[in-house]
Amino acid sequence: MADLQRVVVTGAAGFCPLGGSWDEIADGLATHRSGIRRMDDWDRYTDMRTRLAGEVPAFELPPTYTRKKIRTMGRVAKLAVRSTELALEQARFDLQAADLTQIGVAYGSSSGCTAATQELSRFVGGDGRGEVSSTSYLRMMPHTTSANISMHFGLKGRNIPTSSACTSGSQAIGYAFEAIRFNRVDAMVAGGSEALCVSQAVVFDLLYATSIKNDTPTQTPSPFDRDRDGLVIGEGGCTLVLESLESAQRRGAPILAEIVGYGASSDGGHATRPNQDMMAAAMRLALRDAGVSAQDIGFVCAHGTATDHGDIAESRATAEVLGHKPFASYKGHMGHTLGACGALESWFAIEMMNRDRFDPTLNLKNPDPECGDVDYVMNQSRDIRTEYVMNNNFAFGGVNSSLVFRRWHF
Repeated sequence: MADLQRVVVTGAAGFCPLGGSWDEIADGLATHRSGIRRMDDWDRYTDMRTRLAGEVPAFELPPTYTRKKIRTMGRVAKLAVRSTELALEQARFDLQAADLTQIGVAYGSSSGCTAATQELSRFVGGDGRGEVSSTSYLRMMPHTTSANISMHFGLKGRNIPTSSACTSGSQAIGYAFEAIRFNRVDAMVAGGSEALCVSQAVVFDLLYATSIKNDTPTQTPSPFDRDRDGLVIGEGGCTLVLESLESAQRRGAPILAEIVGYGASSDGGHATRPNQDMMAAAMRLALRDAGVSAQDIGFVCAHGTATDHGDIAESRATAEVLGHKPFASYKGHMGHTLGACGALESWFAIEMMNRDRFDPTLNLKNPDPECGDVDYVMNQSRDIRTEYVMNNNFAFGGVNSSLVFRRWHF
């Protein structure tokens, strides 16, 4: 068996309700800016309680994206493809000179383009063909993000679609890491995206899991706070470029971090109630995969959706495995971006590790005493020098993921 490859991150880019560049996003995190607003057009959905969401501001594709190039893309795929383009630019990847059979894609979202789904639904309901076209399915299919990335850039390595709700992005990174580590490809673009739709909000609203602080949108969600009242849906997209250390060094690529561990587990039980034991199991698997101990982790980027059971289970599992570690969630700033959150939050953790400064959980004022005994980063940013960070995400269906990144020493 060939030697295992070390895997590094050479590019990262994305969009979220705080902006479309790291400078914009970093400013929003540091200044406690909220990307949440009241969605006035949702007032027509009188049976839904929440009116809150986080939208990506002013997202537009450049003119190089012709009508022909985007005909198979809904908004979710556009966020994915544009994030990938910017990440590849940062990684200084010359695709014209590269062996495209050695570059793959691992990408996901909770769902495809919901607008395309509505087109087909109206047809099935007897409203005639209407807006249905030959590209409707290509925009709505669960693997629309990974397929469109592969087609747009001509990538011919393995294609790994992930559609596991809130772990879509982190699972994609984990699977990409394993593909490179075990010598299947030299490089992968990996991540997740999600386009905002009221259908996502109503799913959580029916579970009484959404925030209804509709008149004070910037004060919610409030992960781990005793007065939290639920999550807020957001949207975004984020891509990490992963490649073998050998490939990166051969190309002279910039290296942002090394990915050293991935752990995953399934609850095998309730579809929506989180399982503390299996959350902890994913973290332990990630530590074992990375060959590090709990003491080595200097910061935990938490899933932290601001739901009752989720925050309690996650924080207790973290305390059980890692102890009293610095711990923050960034969904207070941007809402729950579903398929995008695992990639976005991994990117945030890497960037903050590299600057030795970690931003606080927005709207966390009074930690819930029912939550675990972790070191909540709240109210102000904190200077932390660490060699390792962990990012955790957990999804409906009992899907748990944990990633460990190591600081890169030049």
